[in-house]
Amino acid sequence: MPGPTVVPVQGDAALPRKVDVVVIGGGIIGVSTALELAERGVSVALCEKGGIGQEQSSRNWGWVRISMRDPREVPLMAEALRIWETLDARIGRDTGYTRAGIVFSCATDKDFEAQDRWRQNLDGYQIETRMMDAKEFRTLFPGSRMTVRGGLLTPIDGRAEPQKAAPAIAEFAREKGAVILTQCAVRGIETAGGRVCGVVTERGSIACSAVVLAGGAWSSLFAGSLGIRLPQLKVLNSVLRTKPLAGGPEEAMWANDFAFRKRQDGGYTIASGHENIVDIVPDSFRYALNFLPALKSEWRSLRLRLGKRFLEEARLQRRWAMDRPSPFEATRVLDPMPDLALANGAFKHLQAAFPIFEKAEIAQHWGGMIDVTPDAVPVISTVDAFPGFHIATGFSGHGFGIGPGAGRLMADLVTARPPVVDPAPFRLSRFSDGSRIELITGF
Repeated sequence: MPGPTVVPVQGDAALPRKVDVVVIGGGIIGVSTALELAERGVSVALCEKGGIGQEQSSRNWGWVRISMRDPREVPLMAEALRIWETLDARIGRDTGYTRAGIVFSCATDKDFEAQDRWRQNLDGYQIETRMMDAKEFRTLFPGSRMTVRGGLLTPIDGRAEPQKAAPAIAEFAREKGAVILTQCAVRGIETAGGRVCGVVTERGSIACSAVVLAGGAWSSLFAGSLGIRLPQLKVLNSVLRTKPLAGGPEEAMWANDFAFRKRQDGGYTIASGHENIVDIVPDSFRYALNFLPALKSEWRSLRLRLGKRFLEEARLQRRWAMDRPSPFEATRVLDPMPDLALANGAFKHLQAAFPIFEKAEIAQHWGGMIDVTPDAVPVISTVDAFPGFHIATGFSGHGFGIGPGAGRLMADLVTARPPVVDPAPFRLSRFSDGSRIELITGF
């Protein structure tokens, strides 16, 4: 089933002989990193096996939020919000960003108390966020039939268009000097004296002194081919969009049975508020101990499924010669089949809660593979055992909004500048140094 239509980016024809940094992956994290580096005068080539932003970076909900995040992400997301506010003017292109507010609804007193506790994570950030009682909720959403205790409203939160954002950032990165290579998979890394000295792509070699792996759902496979253990699994999120609908809510909302946000075209992006599909694959066993705390915590929201994906991933090469095609060339765009029952079920719940959506027509369904880590916090990190190699992945469904901030932090680490926020919570070594791996309240 084809995914959403992404603004096309024509890749550069010529492969550079040498750059300072190669970025692997053309999603929101990769293009944001490339832009930050290019603006600092660092020569950079971005290599994407398919097209810019065609996997999860164009398939997500389009939320740009600080509300209800894992507290470890809050400082970086605060930086990302500052970037989003002026991003369109900076790059001279439309990402669809607008500050419209996001509401996390509370069905019970317990939900209300939990979200009120989370709100304290924004103390000191001068960001308005407040708990609404049921009366204010009904005032904000006068057409709703929902029975609620209230909700958490963060007016500074907003939305952008996933099909536009990564391509727009990539085009401006090119204007600033970055080389953008599409249909150009990286097969492996070359080293000299134990550190990165280049990459081998399907189109030839590029000499470099640093590499950033921002490969989303493919990152664990690539890292593993280098002998780097990166515990990461994939979760299928199923989404639908509607045709334009007049009179619907401006604010985005999360509820237990549905989530929605208004699109720039006047339609809505809709998905389940809590359920996702988790295919059981060989990596499920490879990383079972790492993910056990997450499974215990989130089992109610995960639908485990054993099917053909197990065999597909079991057949994947985990090592390959760099003069032969890699697995990344076999699948240019990861385009999973959505779970129609899950997406349509969310739509029906939304229609029951908001009668205005009874008039909405479904325009499209799609699926996207979310790259998740055991603690649902990304890896934005150097790799101590592999000098010159860096990883930015595992954003666990939070990557679109935080992407510009993550790109800035990654560029700081590559160029050895003082980091914009403390990178310690995002270090790769937390999965191997005995640190306690835990999920903290937030999404």
